Amino acid sequence: MFVTMNRIPVHPEYAEAFEARFRERARAVDGAPGFVRNLVLRPADPATQPYVVQTFWESRAAFEAWVESPAFREGHARAGSLPREAFRGPNELETFEVFADSERGV
Repeated sequence: MFVTMNRIPVHPEYAEAFEARFRERARAVDGAPGFVRNLVLRPADPATQPYVVQTFWESRAAFEAWVESPAFREGHARAGSLPREAFRGPNELETFEVFADSERGV
């Protein structure tokens, strides 16, 4: 399994609009080959912690195919719908290979 974590620092006064954007997302990724799950985590302290958007994939190859797809571009077309001042800084994408998973017994 392959996991991405996109850390997005949002100013607290834009939190509601940011969350609405995810609730109303295009959902293009949901049907992507190899896609498993998407989680959007709200920070306990939005003034100092970023939101975290996690995606779970069957493999790194599945994630990379998604990023190169026309559906990715379509799904991210609204990415700039919030003003620049909504963010406390740039987002930070991290990627991980799963080597232990209690749900899968490994």
